[in-house]
Amino acid sequence: MNRLFNQPATEATGHAARLFGAIKSAIGIVPNAYAAIGSNSPVALEAALALDGALKKTSLSARDIEVIKLAVSELAGCDYCLAAHTLAGRKAGLAQEAMLQVRGGEPTGDARIDGLVAFVRRIAGTSGTVPADALDAVRAAGVTDAEIVDTLLAVASITFTNLFNRVHDTAVDFPAAPRL
Repeated sequence: MNRLFNQPATEATGHAARLFGAIKSAIGIVPNAYAAIGSNSPVALEAALALDGALKKTSLSARDIEVIKLAVSELAGCDYCLAAHTLAGRKAGLAQEAMLQVRGGEPTGDARIDGLVAFVRRIAGTSGTVPADALDAVRAAGVTDAEIVDTLLAVASITFTNLFNRVHDTAVDFPAAPRL
């Protein structure tokens, strides 16, 4: 059930229409979340797309980014982002079992993934200064300081869409993510 203004992408004009056209050209559809964000604030959609575009240029792999987005989306309880990033996670080479383990904060057997997940769950699930032992642990998993900073960028990116979808109650237009 949509709670904010929402018009079909095909009815958009101006800046929103240009953004929707670029999205459709790139991936074949305008996902409901993007359509709803852009219907309300083309500037917010443009910023979100730019942030995700910047993430592709960071030190993180596509797999790392999807691990981060799945872990944060599970903590946030965003069904829309869980569905979208389960699909993206498959495309990035993550097995279904690994994605469920990431979402549940369970060990996957991959030290890097497990280190990223523990770190992301710590920073996204708590407040205040992050303890030094959390940094030590993620570094011990082979994550560099540059990757830590890029991880924070990925958390910021997914947090915006998690928040939007939770407020808007965006209709999921991807296959639903399996329940934990």
